[in-house]
Amino acid sequence: MNLPGIILVTGTDTGVGKTITTAALAAVLHGTGRSVAVYKPCQSGAADGDSDAAEIVRLAGAVTAETGVVLQQPLAPVAAAALDGTPLPTLAAHAQKVHELAASHDHVLVEGAGGLLVELDSDGGTLADLGSLLAAAFVLVARPALGTLNHTALTLEALDARDLQVLGVVLGSWPLFPDVVHHSNRHVLGSLGVPLLGTLPEQAADLSPADFRAGATAWLNGLPA
Repeated sequence: MNLPGIILVTGTDTGVGKTITTAALAAVLHGTGRSVAVYKPCQSGAADGDSDAAEIVRLAGAVTAETGVVLQQPLAPVAAAALDGTPLPTLAAHAQKVHELAASHDHVLVEGAGGLLVELDSDGGTLADLGSLLAAAFVLVARPALGTLNHTALTLEALDARDLQVLGVVLGSWPLFPDVVHHSNRHVLGSLGVPLLGTLPEQAADLSPADFRAGATAWLNGLPA
């Protein structure tokens, strides 16, 4: 599978399916015999039991998963770190960790927090800035529902303005009973200047890990061969 060594997964918003998409990407790559590491720069919501890294390992299987900093409240990293009294790692520290993982793995998947321009450190650095430091490619996860066309276009425009490579768009949660809006949006998103890499079913995380891994390749059928 001809994919870059470092891939950043971002979203048009929070709750769009970034973690499940990252897990599906990891499952597909691992299933082709590649060694995969997942890095989460900032994990918020630990007080509620949130751990994206643990969820990815549960669903994708034998992948390495590490987190840069764990924060208690389900807030953006800067706000959550302020409440915790925890210093946030710099973007340079995140980039160094990603490079270390890349030295011993075929692929490193980096899952952002919220959307592309959410600040990850106290200096205003974002996932977009981290992408520039790493010279990495992005996968953009979007909703299929009303409003997604504007949010997706804005995020793609921000990536393009920074000369950041975009592998394509993934719909992170396709409903069990889609209506005309969902079908229309999927058609439009499939006609953008970047590929539609796939569509993940709603409640994919509720599948058994074996069924999740078995389904991942079909869901992400737009990935480069």
